[in-house]
Amino acid sequence: MNLDFIYKNPTTIYFGRDALNNLRTELGNYGDTVMLAYGKGSIKNMGLYDQVVSILKECGKNIVELTGIMPNPTYEKVTEGAKLVRENDVDLILAVGGGSVIDCAKGISVSAYCEGDPWTKYWLQFQPVDNKIVPVASILTLAGTGSEMNGGSVITNDDMKLKMGRVFPAEMNPKFSILNPEYTFSLPTYQLVSGIFDMMSHLMESYFSGEDDVTTDYLIEGLLRSIIHSAKIAVKDPKDYEARSNLMWSSTLAMNPIMGLSKPQDWQVHMIEHQLGAYTDCAHGMGLAAVSLPYYRAIYKNGLDKFVRFATQVWGIEERDKPKEEIALAGIDALEAFVKECGIVINLKELGATEEMLPLVANSTVILGGYKKLTHEEILDILKSAYAAE
Repeated sequence: MNLDFIYKNPTTIYFGRDALNNLRTELGNYGDTVMLAYGKGSIKNMGLYDQVVSILKECGKNIVELTGIMPNPTYEKVTEGAKLVRENDVDLILAVGGGSVIDCAKGISVSAYCEGDPWTKYWLQFQPVDNKIVPVASILTLAGTGSEMNGGSVITNDDMKLKMGRVFPAEMNPKFSILNPEYTFSLPTYQLVSGIFDMMSHLMESYFSGEDDVTTDYLIEGLLRSIIHSAKIAVKDPKDYEARSNLMWSSTLAMNPIMGLSKPQDWQVHMIEHQLGAYTDCAHGMGLAAVSLPYYRAIYKNGLDKFVRFATQVWGIEERDKPKEEIALAGIDALEAFVKECGIVINLKELGATEEMLPLVANSTVILGGYKKLTHEEILDILKSAYAAE
């Protein structure tokens, strides 16, 4: 572990079939007014909305609702929520939904009492949060982003065609998160598998970096193997509790900062997908999958030993005196085979992209990268490969 780090995680996790019972106790720690933030109604269809509202009323809370949070939450929605927080003196933002709802809630929390323009201050300039923040809590219904136990907030500015992520300090983590795997049972397969690749991508962004022997890499390999195993079961039987519970916890861990400790990390796949999402509004996990395969084929020689390790330790590919490049490519091929087996979309046309969009996406992508720093031209080549994928 050659890189120094500070690790802090203040989120309390309530996990399991009876996790919602803990909401009553937690609500006693906050004031009278709760903002209930959620998406476009799926929590009502599953009956969760009625349960949560009943508990809030039982605890004597005034409820302010923010509805219609979209899969790629917009800065406009953040602004709408921030206005409601100020007007109603909200004491707690309770996000009920997937990572997008929780990301939006964090964005609202830091923006409500911000002096100046929050978008510029917090998502473009990454300035420290120096204003009052409103506590956030979550009830998770979709596994994939890990937003329930981190400070991440990815927001899209439609006017600027920018999708930007900010990982705020641990003080912005949800104070508590309620995780019941049964809440994910009714998800369409499309959302299930998109979330599966999302959590894998978070792990791979950390994994494909560095040359030293880091405990974090061993943890990542174990989580990847667990996700692959449980994903195959969940795709066949969406109501297999064990598989869904494993996926939900793996997702929480995958984007917990602990999985990047003492790692330089990469995150170029996410930077490309963020801009792809800004132009297409595609499902995040699907966009990540489409970009990852050509990206890893473009950089594997620069991190050859780690890609060999990925092939052998994650996918069980035997070395048998094969050349390293052959082993590394076999690992990427195994990833592609898994993606296709799960029904994950990897063609950009199917995700709503047009040829005209590709240069715009490439030119607006933030350059990060681990083993290799790409040019905008190389990013365009990756997008073209994803556009032509079969």
